[in-house]
Parts: sequence; C-alpha cells; structure tokens
Amino acid sequence: QVQLVEAGGGVVQAGGSLRLSCAASGFTFSRYDMGWCRQALGKEREFVAAISWNGVRTYYTDSVKGRFTIPRDNPKNTVYLQMNSLKPEDPAVYSCAAERTAGVHTNTAAYDYWGQGTQVTVSS
Repeated sequence: QVQLVEAGGGVVQAGGSLRLSCAASGFTFSRYDMGWCRQALGKEREFVAAISWNGVRTYYTDSVKGRFTIPRDNPKNTVYLQMNSLKPEDPAVYSCAAERTAGVHTNTAAYDYWGQGTQVTVSS
C-alpha cells in the first residue's frame, strides 16, 4: 500500500525553525516528484514547495522563498521541508504529496498520493 507519513510538526515561536519529514513507501520514490502543501483552518489547501525526482529542480511559493527548502534523500525514501524564520501566517497542516508524471507542481490537483499531514503552529 502507498504510504506517506509526515513527522516533525509542533509549536515554535515566530522566527524559529522546524524540519518536517515525509517517509514514503509502496511506490518507487525515486521516480516521483515530491511536494509539500499546507491547509490552514478554513482555507483551501495551497502549494508550498516541490522537488523533482532527481533533486535538480525545486519550486516554492512566493511567501516561503528564502525561508523554506525542500531536500530529498532518495535512498531513504524521504523528503523534508526545512522551515526557517517561521511567521505567524505559516501555521497550517502540512502534507507531503507525490507526482509520477510531469505536471504543474503548484496545482495541488496534480499530485497522485497524499499523506495525512502534520500540524505546525507558530506562537508570538
């Protein structure tokens, strides 16, 4: 069965950092583009970051550029979201997702598999 299991969420003060991880299984991880999306309470799910299957290309929504990075470790079947300089507007449930075929990474509908998400809360 395909599984994407996120971890690393929690409560952090504004300006702090968190590292989210997503452990994948049940599919050939190294052949999939991977992404992170988030959904705040009462809001639609939005794209945050993505990385190509081989790690050559990355994509970020404007609001996180320069603060977040999305490394991946294919031998470990794991993708990460390194979140620095967290802001009060960043809290949400963060979910990882996998995309087999080329698509528009900023479109959440392009992804084939989804994890259940991990909560990130920013205090001030």
